Amino acid sequence: MSTIFETGHSKNVASLEEEISICTGYGPAYNPSKASLKIPAMITLHVAGKNVLQAVKVAKTLFDNATNAREFAFAVLKKQCTRIINAVKATDAMQQLIDDAVTVNRKIQGGRAKKIVEKPAVETEKEVTEEEEHKNISVSQQSFDSLIDHFTKLIQVVSSEPLYAPNEADLKVTALNTQLTNFKTLNTAVINAHTAYKNAIIARNSVLYQPLTGLCEVGDEVKLYVKSVFGATSPQYRQICKIKFRKNGL
Repeated sequence: MSTIFETGHSKNVASLEEEISICTGYGPAYNPSKASLKIPAMITLHVAGKNVLQAVKVAKTLFDNATNAREFAFAVLKKQCTRIINAVKATDAMQQLIDDAVTVNRKIQGGRAKKIVEKPAVETEKEVTEEEEHKNISVSQQSFDSLIDHFTKLIQVVSSEPLYAPNEADLKVTALNTQLTNFKTLNTAVINAHTAYKNAIIARNSVLYQPLTGLCEVGDEVKLYVKSVFGATSPQYRQICKIKFRKNGL
């Protein structure tokens, strides 16, 4: 899976921490009437920001692990299905049944179940937008869903033929059904992990970018308050105005 570039989000959280330090240094002169701009509220928001960033990292790791486990399990599928076809061809099964099995196998061999290659992180830009990554994940998920569907059909075809009774343990119908169950379990784990990952991103975006109450909004309001108290040309404002908050991490 492609990694969403998180540097911009982390910098926003770090920027608020810097503001907290600067505003604390102003002492009693920093005394906003708005509750969200007070130092304790800023500290609470900073902690929340760090927590949601960590939650995204954890969820992404779990999602990647689930994806890797599924990919590893599916790696043997194409070669195994070719062996199944050869095994059924070696019987006296009707040609129509063999043709049906070959047709299903052709769909399996032509599937698009491959891992989307990660790109190295670049410090100055967000590599892959969340929309692009979601599209990549959706395409990948559909391919695995299709492979499971085709494999199910292939098992149904060969299991309907009494003459299909291979001696190889991994080609027996019981083993194939066990393997199919494992595929479904791993696929469901990826789906659930992806949901948790997307929910973590939603929570992060709410804490950092929610209008009026988000971390970036508060950070910008703090600068405006300092400007109003000390003046636009004051050293205090020049000190804090350099702190940047990037909406949506961009």
